[in-house]
Amino acid sequence: MFGGFGGYLIYLAILLIIPIWAQWKVKSTYKKYSKVRNESNMTGAEVARRILDENGLYNVAVEEVKGMLSDHYDPRKKVVRLSSGNYHEPSAAAQAVAAHEVGHAIQDSEEYAFLKFRSALAPVASIGSNMSIFILIAGVLFSVSGLVLIGIIFMAFAVLFQFVTLPVEFDASNRAMNHLVSSGVIRNNEEKQTKKVLNAAALTYVASALVALLELIRFVLIFVGMNED
Repeated sequence: MFGGFGGYLIYLAILLIIPIWAQWKVKSTYKKYSKVRNESNMTGAEVARRILDENGLYNVAVEEVKGMLSDHYDPRKKVVRLSSGNYHEPSAAAQAVAAHEVGHAIQDSEEYAFLKFRSALAPVASIGSNMSIFILIAGVLFSVSGLVLIGIIFMAFAVLFQFVTLPVEFDASNRAMNHLVSSGVIRNNEEKQTKKVLNAAALTYVASALVALLELIRFVLIFVGMNED
């Protein structure tokens, strides 16, 4: 993809800079809006419970989980888990994060196609993510193009998983905004604040997908080069 050693260094720098920048963006945005009190004075837990109930998801629990930005929805146990700060604090960030995770719960209840596809891909994508790099390195070191091809196939499933994740996350954020507005939880200029939190979080998924695609393309080019020699 990049010619020469200097080009390879540039490539490595890009691989490092993109995710680091995305992580910095989400953390700085979250930190800023976690200090901004929301006008409804509702904690993240209260926001999550309200939207869940409005959608008839009384069976989905809301629980506190340790860590920062460890928020997630567990489809197996039907639980929205919010990090301590988001669970207890009535901040602009907390309501955005809580609504986003509830968005995943709503997707699950409606059997959202991309969510089902991602869940089906998860096992093979996990294997691909963990094993592909070792297979690829072995193939390159020993000049075995067949091994490189196998590694590429495994990596492709991991990359596909990353890209299928994008519509799942964007849709959850759109659902979050719609429900926050329709339920009257956010008011006045809070819509802009909420979008900034959700958009910053989305950057991490875009960055991960982009980096994964660049790596896949690099090994495809290596494979093509090995077969041309």
